[in-house]
Amino acid sequence: MLSFQYGHDHLTSGIATELVSGRRQGILSADVREKIRQNRAIIESIIHDHNIVYGINTGFGPLCTTIISEEETRNLQYNLLLSHSVGVGDPVPESLSKLMLILKVHSLSYGFSGIAEKTLDRILWHINQNVIPVVPSQGSVGASGDLAPLAHLFLPLIGMGKVYYQSGIQPAGEALQKFSLQPLDLGPKEGLALINGTQFIASHAIRFLETFQNCLDNADIIAAMNLEAMLGSVKTFDDAIHALRPYKGSRYVAQRMRALIGQSEIVESHRNCSRVQDPYSLRCIPQVHGASRNAYLHLKEILETEINSVTDNPLIISKEKTLSGGNFHGQLLAIPLDYCAVAAAELGNIADRRIYLSLMDTIEGLPKLLMKETGLNSGFMIPQYTTAALVSENKSLCFPASADSIPTSLGQEDHVSMGAVSARKALQIIGNLEKILGIELFCAAQGFDFRKPLKSGPLLNASHNHVRSVIPHIDHDVYLGDYIEKAIDIVRQKELTQLTSSLAEKMSIDFKNETHELFGIY
Repeated sequence: MLSFQYGHDHLTSGIATELVSGRRQGILSADVREKIRQNRAIIESIIHDHNIVYGINTGFGPLCTTIISEEETRNLQYNLLLSHSVGVGDPVPESLSKLMLILKVHSLSYGFSGIAEKTLDRILWHINQNVIPVVPSQGSVGASGDLAPLAHLFLPLIGMGKVYYQSGIQPAGEALQKFSLQPLDLGPKEGLALINGTQFIASHAIRFLETFQNCLDNADIIAAMNLEAMLGSVKTFDDAIHALRPYKGSRYVAQRMRALIGQSEIVESHRNCSRVQDPYSLRCIPQVHGASRNAYLHLKEILETEINSVTDNPLIISKEKTLSGGNFHGQLLAIPLDYCAVAAAELGNIADRRIYLSLMDTIEGLPKLLMKETGLNSGFMIPQYTTAALVSENKSLCFPASADSIPTSLGQEDHVSMGAVSARKALQIIGNLEKILGIELFCAAQGFDFRKPLKSGPLLNASHNHVRSVIPHIDHDVYLGDYIEKAIDIVRQKELTQLTSSLAEKMSIDFKNETHELFGIY
C-alpha cells in the first residue's frame, strides 16, 4: 500500500481522497515525531516558567486577558471542546469527517501547534480504525477557523460526542470502551490547536474540486454529443481562434472537442452547409466551459496551498517566539469557493440552453421535442423543466457567502469569512450540476439517434453506445424517471470520462495537451 508522511510529504486533493478511501496510509515519520515532541516541550516550558502567552495560559477570544493558572489549564481544554460544540443541522457525511481528521493531522504535524504526540496518535487511531466523529453541518462562520465543527470532531478524544462505527452511530465513550481505550487528558494549548483551523471548509472544497473536475470532463463529452445531434459547426474549435485568446481552459476544451468530433461522418455530412453561425450555447462551448476550467485551476492552486499550511493559533515558532495571528481565517478559501460555485452553475446554465435548443423544430433532421410523434406524446419537453428548475435553484445559491460578515466573540472576531457556508453551498450547486448534465446526456443521446446511419468518431460513438446499453431510445411517452437517474449515475460514476480516455489512449487519439495534468486532482 502507498504511504503518506504527515507533516513531511506534499498533500494534494487526490492523495487526501486516497487516504480517506484507504488506498493510501498516513504515517508519522521519526523526524516528524521528534519535531512534534520538541515543539510540545516549548509549551511545557512556557507553563513551567509562568510566561503569559495567549492561548496557553490565558482565556480565548474576548477573554484573552484572563490569566489561567497552571492547575486550570487542563480543565480549560476540556471546557473549550464542550463549550464550542454547538453545531446544528444534519451531520456531514462520514467520509468528510474522516477527511477533516486527515487534514488536521497533516497541519498539526508540521510542529508549530504545540500538540502532543499522543494526541496525534489517537487521531490517527480514529482514522485507521474508521471510528469517525459525527460533525453537524451548520455553525461555523469561518473566522477563528471552523470552531464548532472542529470541536465536535475532537469531542471523542475526551470521550464525548458520537462516532460512526460499523455502519452505525454510537456514543464515542462506548466505542472507546470496545477497544479498551480511555479518554485523553489534553494538555495546555491542545484544545485551541484542535479547534482552530479551516479543515471543515477545506474538506468540503476537496470534495467539491473532485466532483467539479468530473463535471467539467463530462460537460465536454455531452456537449460534443449534443452538438453533433444538432449539426453544430466545428469551426469554433479551431485552435487558430483560441491561440488569439490563449486561456488555458478554453484552449484545452477546444482541443478536447476536436478529439471528440474527429473522424465524424456526421460532421462531414454538413461541412459545406449554408449555416453561418450557431447559437452561443454551441458556438461558445470553449469559452464558457473554459472559463469554468480556469476557475477550477484557481481553486486547485489555492486549496493545495491551504491543505499544506498551518492554520491554527497561536503558532509556536520557538521558545522565544510565539505568535498570535490570523492563519485560521477562512477568507482565502471562501472567495474562490464562491467564484467556483458560479463557474459550476454556469456549466449547468449553458447545458440547459443546449437541451432547450435541441427540442426546437428548427434543426434539420431533429423532430420537435426529440420524438417523431408528438401531440399525444410530450416527448422530451418535461426533462427540460427539471433542468430549468435546477438551474434556477443554483442561481439562488450563487449569492457569495463571503460577501457577508456578522461580528462574533463580543467584537473580537469582528470580520468573519462565512467560508463554511460558501463550501456547503458549493457542494449543493455541484450536486445539482451532476443532475443537469445527466439530463443533457439523456437528451443528447436521443438526438444522436436521429443521425443514423451516419456515425460520429470513435470516442462519441463509444460514449453513445455506452448510454444505449442502459437507456433505450424513447419513441413514445413512458416513465422517464429511472432512465434519467441512470444518466445521472453515468455522470457521477465517471463512466464516459474513463471510457473516452482509455479509448483515446488505445487509438493514439490526441485527447490531451500540455495542460492536461493541470486539470486533474493530483
